[in-house]
Amino acid sequence: MDRFFRDLDEMMQKQFEDLFKMPKTGKGEVKVYGPYVYGFSYTLGPDGKPMIQEFGNVKPTRFGPKLREEREPLVDIMSEKDEVVVTAELPGVEKTDIKLNVAEDALTISVDTEKHKYHKELKLPAMVDSKSAKASYKNGVLEVRLRKKVEKPKGENVPIE
Repeated sequence: MDRFFRDLDEMMQKQFEDLFKMPKTGKGEVKVYGPYVYGFSYTLGPDGKPMIQEFGNVKPTRFGPKLREEREPLVDIMSEKDEVVVTAELPGVEKTDIKLNVAEDALTISVDTEKHKYHKELKLPAMVDSKSAKASYKNGVLEVRLRKKVEKPKGENVPIE
């Protein structure tokens, strides 16, 4: 087991060294990247299964880490009785810079400013009424509330006596 963790540590060290190497342009200038943001949250889903969610702008790939210009914010989705509530951390942006796109089963959050770029596409746990969306933004935290669609019961055939 110790060898496994040593090998894992060496592999991670090499990946971070490769990620943070300063590539040179054709003129010998150092090309600067950053900031680097990577994290994950671990929670238990309503079914008791573990859920791991990555966030940031560094994406692990089989060819090594890939740096993206836009960050994925840390997001939490809660399915309540009549609503789906989405909470996203978007520090440093103005309310007017946030763009939301709601479909019946998905929500896209994006910000594209000179200093901050965020993008996250979410699959919602239930069908929602896109016209019911209510959003608030305070202290870097966005909350979107979406009313669940009420499924209309299908008619049943009634035998005539």
